[in-house]
Amino acid sequence: MPDFDAVVIGAGHNALVCAGYLAQAGYRVGVLERRHIVGGAVVTEEITPGFKFDLGGSAHILISHTPIVADLKLADYGLDYIDIDPLFWAPFPDGSHFTIWKDVDRTCQSIAAISPRDAENYRAFVRQWGPIAEGMVDMFNRAPTPLNAVRAMGLRMVRQGHLWERLTDMLRGYGDVLRRQFVDPRVQALVAWMAAQSGPPPGEPLSAPFALWHPMYHVSGMKRPRGGSGMLTQALARMIEAHGGAIHTSTPARRILVESGRAAGVETEDGRKITARVVISGAHIHTTLKMLSRAVMPETPRRLLERARIGNGFGMIVRCAMNELPNYTAQPTPDGAASAAHHRAMQFICPDVPYLERAYADYLSGRPSREPGLISMTWTAVDPSLAPPGKHVMFLWGQYFPYELAGGEHWDDIAERVADNMLATLARYAPNVTGAVIDRLIETPLYLERTLGLLRGNVMHLDMSVDQMFMLRPALTMANYRGPVKGLYLTGASTHPGGGIMGAAGRNAAQVVLRDLGRKK
Repeated sequence: MPDFDAVVIGAGHNALVCAGYLAQAGYRVGVLERRHIVGGAVVTEEITPGFKFDLGGSAHILISHTPIVADLKLADYGLDYIDIDPLFWAPFPDGSHFTIWKDVDRTCQSIAAISPRDAENYRAFVRQWGPIAEGMVDMFNRAPTPLNAVRAMGLRMVRQGHLWERLTDMLRGYGDVLRRQFVDPRVQALVAWMAAQSGPPPGEPLSAPFALWHPMYHVSGMKRPRGGSGMLTQALARMIEAHGGAIHTSTPARRILVESGRAAGVETEDGRKITARVVISGAHIHTTLKMLSRAVMPETPRRLLERARIGNGFGMIVRCAMNELPNYTAQPTPDGAASAAHHRAMQFICPDVPYLERAYADYLSGRPSREPGLISMTWTAVDPSLAPPGKHVMFLWGQYFPYELAGGEHWDDIAERVADNMLATLARYAPNVTGAVIDRLIETPLYLERTLGLLRGNVMHLDMSVDQMFMLRPALTMANYRGPVKGLYLTGASTHPGGGIMGAAGRNAAQVVLRDLGRKK
């Protein structure tokens, strides 16, 4: 009798979601994690004494479009979500600013202060693309098949009318679509910068859906787990263990065991062999490939997976312990107050779309962006438990930053200099920040690879370009979460629908595994 019904490689949030559904269904589940803590890229650690830093994703938006939290009863296991409003806030060099609230009317009032015409354009944008964005949500929560795509998107587009116009827009780059939709470069910039979080630049063909998703932010809003982003994965781990699952940290998997052409378990780095009816890998697809011997794997699937493009990184983060929050010249913090409404939001530094395009041009040349797009996240404004009394955290995400650098440079040599430039860029909008930093953690693309297993620093695992999405992620014939060997299943950001704190890949994979295990029963 095998040790487990299912052994899961990796304890990222998708792997834990998958394990949670299997454990809840009564199957014996074992999870193997190479790090000392579960969570993968959704983890919170006390790097600077007294300050809790998220090492990966921070804003919880996408998971609200799934039933995972309710299905797995994660509130019973310590997950306490804080609703955050406003969502996004953007200051500009001329001293203007505007805010995206969950409420569309309130958002339009804010936009009207800088561009009355775009206030109406924004309302039309949400109304026009909302149903299509809902279709995307439906697609994300299902295995990617042509039938599911037609059900989710095709029928909505037909009902919306103007079918060919909609299709034409979806084939464009999001920069082009936003320039057509909005007249004010500042409004274009905020929507574009949020779209750019998936990686593709504004001019990449067929990238428009990353911007057309925007109406869904007014549906889901944004949340934060109290105590840090990693409290989601801690709750998942407690849920799995409460249902009889076993989680082993500091236990790297070395090899996937294959017997008679079928995955039969995992061998760990210390030589221990753990057997199972099925194996589920939540690791990066290229990491998973290295665990499979060429002798046991058909050549065509291996060739397809080896071609799955990781890219050259794209972002990096500077995590700061702070004496005070950024004091923006566009909207100064009130006298005597530690924070203001915009500190609850993600604060966007990107004055226009050409700014983003120049940052991407630097990246293509193998250089860190000289003027990076930034997002400042100051979560102590909503959750003081992240820092000692009177102190704060600030997480500064920037794009674009290549993993491989031109001119023989190495990230270990230039990390401090690039982090200084990111802070100096923010200081043009909030001059106090450089003097407010107590300590910092610099997460370069190389750090992300070394620490979190994000190969080449790509937080999405694989490039989120159209040739690697939906039925092509991670490769044709393997987008249904079934791996290249019988009994091996795939989940995580390498699979549909890709990166971000959503958990849909874990839930979708669990449905496939449960169906297959049920048949065998």
